[in-house]
Amino acid sequence: MKYYIIAGEASGDLHGSNLMKALQVVDKHAEFRFWGGDLMQAVGGTLVKHYKERSFMGFAEVIMNLRKILGLITFCKTDIDTYKPDVIVFIDNSGFNLRIAKWAKAQHYRTHYYISPQVWASRANRIEKIKRDIDAMYVILPFEKDFYNTYNYDVNFVGHPLIDAIADRVQVDEQTFRNNNRLSHKPIIALLPGSRKQEITKMLGVMLSLVNDFPDYQFVIAGAPSQDFDFYKPFIQQDNVAFISNKTYDLLSVSTAALVTSGTATLEAALFKVPQVVCYKANAISYQIAKRIITLKFISLVNLIMDREVVTELIQGDLNTKRLKKELVKILDENERKTLFMDYYELEKKLGGKGASLKAAKLIVGSCE
Repeated sequence: MKYYIIAGEASGDLHGSNLMKALQVVDKHAEFRFWGGDLMQAVGGTLVKHYKERSFMGFAEVIMNLRKILGLITFCKTDIDTYKPDVIVFIDNSGFNLRIAKWAKAQHYRTHYYISPQVWASRANRIEKIKRDIDAMYVILPFEKDFYNTYNYDVNFVGHPLIDAIADRVQVDEQTFRNNNRLSHKPIIALLPGSRKQEITKMLGVMLSLVNDFPDYQFVIAGAPSQDFDFYKPFIQQDNVAFISNKTYDLLSVSTAALVTSGTATLEAALFKVPQVVCYKANAISYQIAKRIITLKFISLVNLIMDREVVTELIQGDLNTKRLKKELVKILDENERKTLFMDYYELEKKLGGKGASLKAAKLIVGSCE
């Protein structure tokens, strides 16, 4: 079959690549055309647009780039019509994907959604659009199936693909990793400031303001694959700071603690059993808008899945040097760490085990036969 897959950022590229590999197992004649990134391109098929070309964060940034976004939507529709896929698979990225899905459904394309938009966080009115425009939904968070059931929409819980991505990675030897990346013997505090320029700019300066207060540790910035080193250069002014690009999993596997921008990375740190402080600071206008429409008690996936505060979240004004230092000291304490480790093991059980990509692939192919 011919698959047209649309993913919109680094995490979507990761999950999209694993789904494509699983589809190749289930469907020996699978052909791919996709919007994604380097990982999806490595699997095979045709990359239409790289996610770097449409990486916009927050309401204000979307408005400023509205003309470009509308142009990409028009281009995508034309490209789909030219390719004529057997099925379209949307991965997260709701603002873009739901617009394409409405058009695609009207054109009688099969529409499948892997990794639900976060309608449980805000704008639940989108659920009616999803029910209208999406033939099948595959969710990866355990509470999402019950959430959709309250709206009479039956979805498939397949488990979280991060478990597979982490389990299948090549194990890194810590000493070799340190030597190859010119790291010292000091314990590592990983800094994960996000993947978009806007969020990195907001977060990284505050994270690095702690460096001189923790001389017995080394701080290592996890560079996003979507950004070049030149973008990070102005932030790196202290001796006790290192930079490693596109090796986040290897870095987490040898880290003692992490300061993490809210998003998929909070779950990744938890699955690597790394104590963390969750950070979030947005454009002031975007934050004020978000605060009025988001109804959640928490912003991190760890706390949302556990339905209680497991990791500390420092949001907007609370994300400052004083508070961040206090919370980092806390997660370096052995007793606090033991509690976090037990919570992380419980979290992993809730996520449903391995095989998410293969389960989704089987369901997609099976529904199209």
